[in-house]
This record gives sequence, C-alpha cells and structure tokens, in this order.
Amino acid sequence: MASISYSAAAFTGTSASDLLRSSSNGLSGIPLKTLGKARFSLKRRDVTVAAKLRKVKKYEHPWPADPDPNVKGGILTHLSQFKPLKEKQKPVTLNFERPLVDLEKKIIDVRRMANETGLDFSDQILLLENKYQKALNYLYKHLTPIQRVNIARHPNRPTFLDHVFSITDKFVELHGDRAGYDDPAVVTGIGTIDGRTYMFMGHQKGRNAKENIQRNFGMPTPHGYRKALRMMYYADHHGFPIVTFIDTPGAYADLKSEELGQGEAIAHNLRTMFGLKVPIVAIVIGEGGSGGALAIGCANKLLMLENAVFYVASPEACAAILWKSAKAAPKAAKQLKITAPELSKLRICDGIIPEPLGGAHANPAWTSQQIKAAINEAMDELTAMDTEELLKHRMLKFRKLGGFRDSVPVDPRKKVNMKKKENHTVSNAELEGEVEKLKQQILKAKDSSTNPPKLALKDMIQKLKKEVDHEYSEAIKALGMKGRLDMLTEEVSKVNSKDKLMNPIITNKIEKLKHEFNQSLSAAPNYPTLKYKLDMLKELSKAKSLSEAATLKQEVNKKFNEVMGRPKINEKLEALKAEVQNSGLSSVVDLDQGLKDKILNTKKEIELELISSLKSLGLDVEVVKSNSKVLSEQTSLSVFNNKVDNLNEEINKKIENVVSSSKLKNMIESLKLEIAKAGKKPDIETKSKIKALAQQIKKRLSKAISSSELKGKHEELKAEISEAIQSSAGADGSVQKETKYEEPRLEINLGANRSFA
Repeated sequence: MASISYSAAAFTGTSASDLLRSSSNGLSGIPLKTLGKARFSLKRRDVTVAAKLRKVKKYEHPWPADPDPNVKGGILTHLSQFKPLKEKQKPVTLNFERPLVDLEKKIIDVRRMANETGLDFSDQILLLENKYQKALNYLYKHLTPIQRVNIARHPNRPTFLDHVFSITDKFVELHGDRAGYDDPAVVTGIGTIDGRTYMFMGHQKGRNAKENIQRNFGMPTPHGYRKALRMMYYADHHGFPIVTFIDTPGAYADLKSEELGQGEAIAHNLRTMFGLKVPIVAIVIGEGGSGGALAIGCANKLLMLENAVFYVASPEACAAILWKSAKAAPKAAKQLKITAPELSKLRICDGIIPEPLGGAHANPAWTSQQIKAAINEAMDELTAMDTEELLKHRMLKFRKLGGFRDSVPVDPRKKVNMKKKENHTVSNAELEGEVEKLKQQILKAKDSSTNPPKLALKDMIQKLKKEVDHEYSEAIKALGMKGRLDMLTEEVSKVNSKDKLMNPIITNKIEKLKHEFNQSLSAAPNYPTLKYKLDMLKELSKAKSLSEAATLKQEVNKKFNEVMGRPKINEKLEALKAEVQNSGLSSVVDLDQGLKDKILNTKKEIELELISSLKSLGLDVEVVKSNSKVLSEQTSLSVFNNKVDNLNEEINKKIENVVSSSKLKNMIESLKLEIAKAGKKPDIETKSKIKALAQQIKKRLSKAISSSELKGKHEELKAEISEAIQSSAGADGSVQKETKYEEPRLEINLGANRSFA
C-alpha cells in the first residue's frame, strides 16, 4: 500500500479558491501566478513517497501437484473439496444399543483371555457371538419410531457425497447459483451410473464438527435452493434425469435467510419441479424435514432408506407444541407416522431401500449398492414413459397422497377410525334399575310357567360386558400399564402367524403383567364401579345358564315322557313285568338267560328311541357302556373306593405339578394357540404341528405319572382288587358269568360346560 504526502509550506497565504483553479504543467494544486513568480524554480524537497506491501498466502489448488489420471471418476474428481477423512470416525453408541455393546465387550474380553492364557475358549466365544447376533436381529427388527429417528441422525451415517462417489462411474460437482454465494449445504453435479448420465443434487451434512460447521449442518439457505433450481433447468434442457438425495433437519431459518427470500426460493422449486420434462427420483437417506426437504423432493418416485424418516415437524418440535415438553418426543414420533414402513402404507413413500443390521453406517458400501439398484430400477420404469405420461404420473402421485379423492365414496373399511366413540357414561343407578326390571320379568315368567325373556337377558349381558371392558381399560390407564399392554399387543400380533409359535418370553411377560394388574387392581380409582358391574354380570350370566339348563331339562323330560308313553313300548314293558312276576324270582341274578336277554333287548330299543328323539333337539348324544357287576361284587369292592380316590388325588397332584412347570406350560400354551389359529379347517402342516405338540405333552405327563412310588401303589391296589374279585367269585360262582353283561348308560354332551347323565 502506498501513501503520498505534500508539504504546504511554500503555499502559505494561498486561498482555497486559488488552489482549486490552478492546473498546469502536470502540477496540481499550485496557483498559476505563483508558478509565474517562481519561474519554475520550485524545489520538491518537501514531497515524500512511501509504499507498503501486504503478504498474501499463496493460493492452494484443490488438486495435488502430480494428479493421478487413472483415478476413479476421472481427473476432474481432484477438483472436489470432498476428500477421504484423515482420521477414522469415532464409533457412537445410541442409548438403545448399550446391551449390544456390553455383549461386544464380553466377546473381546474372552478373546483377550484366550490369547493371554492359551486356553481354548472357542465354544464360549461362539455362544456369545450367536447371542449377540440374535440380540442384534431382534433389536433392529423391532425398532420404535424414535429409535429410527436416532439412527437417521447418527453422526457416522453416510452422507450424500459418500453415496454418490460410491455409485457413480464419473462425477463432477457444479457450484453456485449465479446470483450470490455457493451454499455448501446443497451439492449438485453431473455423474454417470452404468453409462447413463444423471443430474445429482442433495443436502450435504458434515462428517465431523468442522465439516458440519462448514456445511451448516445440512441446512440450506436460499442460495442453495436457487443453485438446485439452476441445475434443474440445466438438466431439463439437456435431458438428464434428476436424482435428489434428501438429508436435512430443515431449511436454515435465520433472519438473513428470511430477508433473502427463503420461502420464495422453496416455493419456486416446488412449482418448477412439477413442470420438468425429465424423470425425477428422490431418495431420503437420513432425515427429511419440512419444506427444506420437499424443495428437492417433488419427484415421480420417493424412495426411503429403511431407517430414514420424513416429517413435517421434528418429534421434539411436535412434542413441545402439543405436550409442552420435548421429553414427549417418543410419543410424538409414534403419532406422526414418520418412518418408512408407515409412510409406505400411506402411499407417500414409493419404495423402501434395505439397510444392514446396525444401520447404514454399519456397512456404507452395501447400502450404496442397494441405492444404486433402486435408482436403476426406478429409472428403467420412468424413462420408458413419454413426456406427457411422465408429467401425469408425477401429478397423480401427489394428488392421491393419503388415498383421498374428490366425489368418490369413502371405502367403509377406511371409516373405522372415523367412527364416534361409544358413550360409556352409564351410571350405576341406571344399570341397577335395568337389571332389577329384568329380574322382575324373569320372576313373572317363572311363576306363570312361561319362557323367560331370553332376548332381553342376552342384550343386558352384552351391555354389561361392554361396560366391564371399558372399566378394565380405564383401570389399566389409571395404573399406568397402558404402554406396556400396547407393546405386548404389538409383539403378539407380530408372532401371530402360522409358521411361528408363541415365544415363551412373551408368554412370561403376559403372565407377569396380568399378575401385577390383579395385585394392584384394588388401587384403581374406578375399582368399586368395576366390581359392582362385574358382580351384576356374573349374576345375570348365572341366571342365564340356569334358565337355559331348566328349559333344556324340561325339553329332555318331555321327550322322555313321549318315548315312554308310546303304546308299543308300554306293551313290551308290561309283558316283561308279567314274565318276571310269573317266574317268582326276586333278584336279577337268579333270572334265566333268556329273560335277561329280553330285558337287555328292550333296554336297547328304548335307548335308540331316546337317542333319535334327543338328537331332534340338536343335542350330541353318546352312549357310554360300563361293565355291570352283581350287587354282591359291588358291595365287596366298595371297600376300595377310598383307596382308589386317594391314588387318583396323588396322580392329579403330580399332573398339576408337572403342568405348572414353565416348559410344559409353554408347550400347552403353544398347543392352544395352534388349535385357535387352525380353526375349523386346519391345513396339513398345522395338523402335524398340533399332533407333534400333543404327543410331546403326553410323553412328559406319562413320564411324570410313571414314577416308582405311584407305580408301586397302583400295582398293590390292583393286586388287592383282583384278590377280592377272585374270593367273591369263589363264594358265589354265578358272578363269573354275570360279569359279561353290560349295562348301558346314556350320556348327553351339551358343549364344553353342560352335561346330563
């Protein structure tokens, strides 16, 4: 920098106007009359010139002194500011991944111990590795929405440029919007994949703190969106398909960005993207926040990585608005439906790109190849369309978001969640009045020998059941168990398929929750109301079963009287009575064989008539036969009844102990679940599964019952009974023949809970 100074000593007494008027001979600021008097003898000893030069750092070019011409992507890749990191990124463990880290530490410790001691710990290492793999699989296949949000924000998650340099054969970055500065948060460029040329653009986050500050944490300013807009026009002019990568928390919302027209820049991009005549594919690789993501997201196809999220407001912002606390972010994330599977159901997302277990950062190269395959597949479909079809395809994608269409009736199945909730404000006094009125109707029907009001009784029971269910739901909410119940319900629904049995761990969780609920139910605020309604329900259910049993008994007796009142059967019975009286014998044992056969034949005939009559009532009738013993033998064997009962009690206790064991209990629960899933028409695979489970249960029970102690008691009792029978046969030889006769016993099965003998 140079500075020039003039001395005014020779110009003393000179006015300012004189200085301004003078200009001659290359000298400025000197009056002409002064120059005339001096006759050009002016001395310049008072004029000094000084200069200073500032040191400037030599410009550093982004390419090396000896660039490699064979580098992947071509020589122009040396121009890119995006270079491999000198230091490897530090591993970051999310909160829900800590159990996996503990397992990894155990595996490392065991391996270190094996190396130090020289002992063989391969079995232990293999066991721990299998356990780790199972835990990893279970964790990443049951991720909650907020956990997916944390994975999408992972510091080590691969960025836009990481994926671009992995999937492209050649790529060169293009800078600037030609109106302001080059926004580093939005990166654009031209690249090729398998010989096809694409225009790439996307949000770029940093890989460390320094890069994040430089890239503004992936939050673009208006210059970034205008740069993307310029490249869209460029691609549309040259016919390059556009691929956009979305990974931003949102547009940068500072005062300067608003002054520069942040909203206008986003709106301009939205309008322009709908009119571009080239195919557009957008991929959400991390988090897509609000309009900042949508500004480059109006595409023909929107794809998402498996653990990416796409939202109008972040879970923390939503929680702060609705619940006044950012701590409710997990609840907000669940309600917002922001994950890839949920958005796919809503038809906002057109496809889900898989990620490796542990997230995209666990294997970035594999994730990039999945993105490449998805781009090729989508572009194959879109490039086959002509321009008019392509524009219509893009328009219809956004017109049908959420499944709503004008002037078309809504599918009734979609109205399920729009139904008004039932009003459960029925007071105890109202219920008591209705139940009392129903009781009076039942009593009147009983006194007048008419049928009780079955329909009213059934409706009242259904109403009470709904009330009891509602009270249980309120009790669960009041006791703070609603969240655990919802999680268990979701787990059960996931394993509720034909090829999966109920996990014993889930069964134990259900039993534990049930036990805790029963223990703390009395502390619920609505417990008195629940108990009152439950007692009324039990009372009415009992009245209904008694009413049905009484009605059925009347019908059975009526049919029995009809059968016994038939003339043909009466004639046979009278003839048999006369024959028995004429024989003069008072005991059945003393009758001759012919008369006994006649009695048995008559019994069988009456039995068949009764069965056909009872079947007309819709009853399932089964004839159970038992060996008939003569009175003397029954009397002699009655001594052993107590011993037999005691042995049966011991066997039942043993069975109960075995059944209560966790392993057999889980097997029985699995069998029940398979039978319930099979329904009326089970397939061959389900039948074989049920049969195998039943056989395993039978084997375990028989093994438990056949213990040495019970077996010995059974053999002793069997020997005593056989001795008593032989001694009874020796005292009266007629017993040996009479034992071959069988007396039929009629048993009517009325379902699971009713039987008449």
